[in-house]
Amino acid sequence: MTKDIFIGEISNNEEIQGNCFLMKVILPASFCDPQPGQFVMIRISGLYEPLLARPISIYSFSRGKDSCAIELLYSVVGKGTQILAGLISGSQVEIHGPLGRCFEIDEARKNIVFVAGGMGIAPLSLLTEHLCGDKCFSQSPMTFYLGAKTAKAVVGLDKLQKLCYNINVCTDDGTLGKKGLVTQAFQKDIKKYSPVNTAVYACGPKEMLKSLAKILRGSNFISQVSLEERMACGIGACLGCAVAVRDNKGALTYKRVCADGPVFNLREVIWQ
Repeated sequence: MTKDIFIGEISNNEEIQGNCFLMKVILPASFCDPQPGQFVMIRISGLYEPLLARPISIYSFSRGKDSCAIELLYSVVGKGTQILAGLISGSQVEIHGPLGRCFEIDEARKNIVFVAGGMGIAPLSLLTEHLCGDKCFSQSPMTFYLGAKTAKAVVGLDKLQKLCYNINVCTDDGTLGKKGLVTQAFQKDIKKYSPVNTAVYACGPKEMLKSLAKILRGSNFISQVSLEERMACGIGACLGCAVAVRDNKGALTYKRVCADGPVFNLREVIWQ
């Protein structure tokens, strides 16, 4: 994991849905290729109020001859992200990363299931991109369950449709796709998937992940989740993003989402 800080230039920063923005940042060629599940800490170059950088999952990555680019999908939830949303093309930002533990890929498991809720689509989109490209996984056995509160809250679907054939969209109010929770849709289909040949990757609100853990309890599915937690430093120094987990002996302990995660084994996390 690199801890380098890079100066990047925003080439695009547009609102793609209500309160949800997609930012593209051009970075030096020395920026390391991020692995699926990793994130960056971002702050406006030269601006020290608000002081803390903001953690954002890497949504997409591309590399050119003399530079590379990352795309960051984020929603405006506070002062820091409100400032980010106001940045225009040509603005400079400090990018710290790529940071964090990535998803582990078992190439023997050719059946891939993704379960995303809301902004949880961001790290899973990079993973889908990675599997279709570098790992050369077939799109056919990939199934994506995407959930949101309403149709207006569904983001990233256009990109996803280019990467994955089997997409199940669920909204709480039924304004797009099936009405109901995304975990309910997955539970209904679970018998379609062989636990021995299937890997489940998930990211979304805590209640969604808690429900998924209950569904998969006692099964042989391999499942990894990317946790969404507030982070202050991004490198594990402040301990502000610690979560309760079980160690390999079953004892309760704590791990830092930024440094030990954000990706964890689903069964490792204590969801109470």
